[in-house]
Amino acid sequence: MKRYSAAQVRSSRPSRTEQPNVAVESVHPVDRHVGQQIRMRRMQSNVSLGDLGAGIGVSLQQVQKYESGKNRVSASMLYELANCLKIPVSRFFEGLPDPETTEEQQFTTEIDEKIAYISTAQGRRLIEDVLLLSPRVRSRVVALVSSLVDEEMEEQK
Repeated sequence: MKRYSAAQVRSSRPSRTEQPNVAVESVHPVDRHVGQQIRMRRMQSNVSLGDLGAGIGVSLQQVQKYESGKNRVSASMLYELANCLKIPVSRFFEGLPDPETTEEQQFTTEIDEKIAYISTAQGRRLIEDVLLLSPRVRSRVVALVSSLVDEEMEEQK
């Protein structure tokens, strides 16, 4: 096995000025989706960022990076996360389209926006409050929201 000195490794890396002028690396839609699933499943399990981090052996900040998609989650870490949250690993990929479909990017973005809203404090509060309503009142709330959306769309035209 060939060994390299630290100087050789450093010199083989491109310097920051040699790298193309690309904005901060964008987050891959699948990484964003998996991160949002981690966040959603953590919240559903009523587990804090710190508790989840302690359960999988990383810092609270690292869990935040996983949830935002800024840091990719390795297969072994997904396994640890699933184990800590007591869910199957496949749950992190629910809602993703089949990789063979051509509509992956658009579909993933739509799902991610919905999950992102549900994962916010406002989204959770909305869902919790609506679930406290009777089924009859819930359907009226949905009708009201739909009516407001229709009105908003008309105004935009």
